[in-house]
Amino acid sequence: MGLIHVVDHPLVQHKLTLMRKVETGTKDFRILLKEISLLMGYEVTRDLPMESIEIDTPLEHMIARRVSGKKVAIVPILRAGLGMVDGLLQLTPAAKVGHIGLYRDEDTHKPVFYYCKLPFDIEQRMCIVVDPMLATGGSSCDAIDYIKKTGCKNIRLMNLVSVPEGIAAVQTRHPDVDIYTASIDRCLNENAYILPGLGDAGDRIFGTK
Repeated sequence: MGLIHVVDHPLVQHKLTLMRKVETGTKDFRILLKEISLLMGYEVTRDLPMESIEIDTPLEHMIARRVSGKKVAIVPILRAGLGMVDGLLQLTPAAKVGHIGLYRDEDTHKPVFYYCKLPFDIEQRMCIVVDPMLATGGSSCDAIDYIKKTGCKNIRLMNLVSVPEGIAAVQTRHPDVDIYTASIDRCLNENAYILPGLGDAGDRIFGTK
């Protein structure tokens, strides 16, 4: 079973509290999401493979460590996941970026697929799927399905806010995928929105409501 990693660093929790506040505007929401994504990225990439190489410092020759092989692919679930990409790219600027387009049907609350474009060598990389909200888990599960069809096996899911229902859905369909989240909130309401949550992340990122 995939592990659940709650990133409870004080700075992550402080910034998440600011994002939750109804009076936080689009500009600040965007900045905070980028900052949290960078901070959470440290935990997601903690076990990247390493290798030893020989280098020269200004004073002497030495054996030093560096990240080895193909590194990271970042795959945001459109559209809200886009808000998490810049923070991760600041941490891993050589990462490849794919995109998966899914939106939630407002009547059925089920994800509807409309777009997929992934790096050609994604199966050789650690793939970080990003979406601010893990609610029903449908979009995340479907996105991971598409990625697995490429042969990629090293997949992590990174969410800002999650709920037990969404976590259970991902663990049931993808028990090999670890989940990284800044908070496990209480539950979903009758419209499948997270409580207490932070509202519609896409609308708050892009100022569309």
